Amino acid sequence: MPTAVSGTPAELPGERPGHRPGVARSGHSAVPHGIGWSAGWIGALTACQATLMVGIGLLITGPAHGLWPLTVEDKVDEAFERMRTGSLTALSSVTSEAGNTPTVITVTLLSCLGLILIPRLPMWRQAAFLAVAVSLQSLVFLVITVAVDRHRPDVHRLDGSLPTSSYTSGHTGAATALYGGLAVLVLSRLRGPWRRVVAGLLFLVPVAVGLARLYRGMHHPTDVVGGLVNGCLSLLIVGRPLLTDGFVTAPPAASPLPAAASPLPAVADRAGRPPGHAAVIFNPTVTDRTDRDALRRVLERHGYDAPVFKETSADDPGGGQTADAVRQGAVLVVVCGGDGTLRAAADALAGSEVPLVLVPCGTGNLLARNLGLPLSPADALDAALRGTTHRVDLGRIDGDGLAATHFAAMCGAGLDAAMLERANRSDRTKAVLGWPAYAVALLHVLRAPRMRVSIRLDDAPALRRTARMVLLGNISTVQGGMTLLPGARPDDGRLNLLILDPRGTSGWTRAVWALLRGRTMEPPSAAATVPAQNGRTDGAPVEFFAFQRAEIIFDDPQPRELDGDPIACGRRLTAEVRPGALTMLLPARGE
Repeated sequence: MPTAVSGTPAELPGERPGHRPGVARSGHSAVPHGIGWSAGWIGALTACQATLMVGIGLLITGPAHGLWPLTVEDKVDEAFERMRTGSLTALSSVTSEAGNTPTVITVTLLSCLGLILIPRLPMWRQAAFLAVAVSLQSLVFLVITVAVDRHRPDVHRLDGSLPTSSYTSGHTGAATALYGGLAVLVLSRLRGPWRRVVAGLLFLVPVAVGLARLYRGMHHPTDVVGGLVNGCLSLLIVGRPLLTDGFVTAPPAASPLPAAASPLPAVADRAGRPPGHAAVIFNPTVTDRTDRDALRRVLERHGYDAPVFKETSADDPGGGQTADAVRQGAVLVVVCGGDGTLRAAADALAGSEVPLVLVPCGTGNLLARNLGLPLSPADALDAALRGTTHRVDLGRIDGDGLAATHFAAMCGAGLDAAMLERANRSDRTKAVLGWPAYAVALLHVLRAPRMRVSIRLDDAPALRRTARMVLLGNISTVQGGMTLLPGARPDDGRLNLLILDPRGTSGWTRAVWALLRGRTMEPPSAAATVPAQNGRTDGAPVEFFAFQRAEIIFDDPQPRELDGDPIACGRRLTAEVRPGALTMLLPARGE
């Protein structure tokens, strides 16, 4: 019988109360040592940073005041004063503004909003890294200016007298944290040859700000150096817990899995060496040569010499390459790409004992994020090769105009499919706007007529519904961390269903609130969970069900999608879970 979900999602078999899918147990949360550990790490090291910077400042203004190079700082300031011209003064004014407080706040806010709103899957961790680094730098700067009283250079100051101490340069420190942080994100998240050029230009901004502050007579050279050091220390302190260690791992299933999910033999032989070669299936649009070289080094370090790299294409997104790799004796398949590449490879490996390692390189990476995998390609591969084998469920789906295939994350019909289809038709809009093109497309399809649909789940009577969207899923969360299918897990031997049918402003408000909470609306009575033959029973804008097999028949052809890719319109979808169909190597808990 299908399970209707209402209120707080039901606990899964063998699961402790309060456990949420995708979060490692045994006290592990969104980072290996927990949020408290990360906050403690940042707080303790920030205190050490402030102590160090204050100590250096007191040394400069005290015992070391008469030592070189402090004895020549006045000459440096005077030399900058003699260099002044009208053009250089105007240029220094513009450059100095890049580190000014209003500019830094504005650029930080816009950058964080861009990281959250523009990518297909928001970069919450990267946005937090940037915001926290800039904030901590400013906090330490305030502590320094209170503790260290250093007079500004004895030259004509173009910006007048400021209330803060000359040590350290706040403009330089803020610019280092902001533009240096953006450079780190460019190097870690972008692909292609221009990323190093862009990162290099960003790294030069705080240096240019520091020189502008010297030119304008606002700081001694050691004050500017202190600002650079303060900003860099903030980036290092915040970067480790938020960018380097910031991932969760997928634990083994708490309850006994189906027979297909029984433990596998070890991948390596008794000598500790893999018995065959590894094949890397990569999407060239999101995996550059640098990434491939890094993956090759990781594989060789784990004993997989001479891995074979197979490139996907528009005609074959990964299924053919995966099947060829297995026929050629590959004992490990590494998939580098997004959800589409993973789906194609998983379809080819369904039922096989050849393990798959997922290296997320795309924009969505929904399964990777629900499994809590590292988002750095090399880190993801290294952690998996040190991990253990797990069986992960797949959904098998077919329909009119859709040959039987598998999906790893989600599929469905209605609003999401219509949005994807419209956005993909408008290549020019996507090229100009990027991810927001999907929001524009959604606005165009919101007024599409409701679907009328019959849904039969397992052996239960058919449900008759109207709906804006019908979504089948193997995972719970999507972009932005929104939980669309509460309780869904990729290893629980079942699939989950969302029926979305809000009516009017009130209905949309209730639906959005329910999805943000990750739970359904409370029904007015217990009878609301009883399937109805015709129409709706409770008027709730959101309904959730769990099932093993579903047959969905629409009154009229509807747009459909499969793991984020639009497929042909049709009137029928039949889906069933294949428990433990995909063998994966996943990082061990606490990795």
